[in-house]
Amino acid sequence: MSSSVQRKRIRKDPAARRAEIVDTAAAIALAEGLECITLRRIAEELAVRPGLISHYFPSAEELVAEAFGSAATGELDRLLPAGPHDESPVERLARFLDHTSGETYDAISRLWLNARHLSRYRPPLRDRVALQEADWRGRLEGLIQDGVAAGEFRTEDPLAVALQILVVLDGLSADVNTVGPEVPAAVHRMAHRTAERELGLGEGALERGAAAG
Repeated sequence: MSSSVQRKRIRKDPAARRAEIVDTAAAIALAEGLECITLRRIAEELAVRPGLISHYFPSAEELVAEAFGSAATGELDRLLPAGPHDESPVERLARFLDHTSGETYDAISRLWLNARHLSRYRPPLRDRVALQEADWRGRLEGLIQDGVAAGEFRTEDPLAVALQILVVLDGLSADVNTVGPEVPAAVHRMAHRTAERELGLGEGALERGAAAG
């Protein structure tokens, strides 16, 4: 016997609804690009009226910036977790570098390229890109400072080393949207070699196996 009772639509908490909107937009950004984020598209994905999306984000520009920030922060938290750590600074840096390749990192690299290009024309996104860049620099600089304090790294300028590592990683990601020959191992490990050289470590010290041993 079929029931005529229909389910009531559950009204979500405003914070939960906003988070759902941002998460949906971030997923689209990673899969298709920031240009594909529109208020109507998000409404369709969530099966709600566009007016509900505009209630939380009056303009698509604000949602694009928030989506990029959410995706970039999520990747930063995965690569360089904040807070207390069980691993040594050498192990943390080795793990970070080990994860800066592969499809997951390629997806965030494409998003960064996308965001930096669009930020020239979209002030809210430009501000968020600058904020995320500062977060990435700060998190990596903090890791290097921890290593110096523990006697594992040797450098008088942790920020400069952090910037060098990030510049190398950005350079290696510059052609992520093109299909070309496989990157030689020596090129693929440039960030490792740069970090080892600038932090007074022996070659191979930041290879995952060496760090774990």
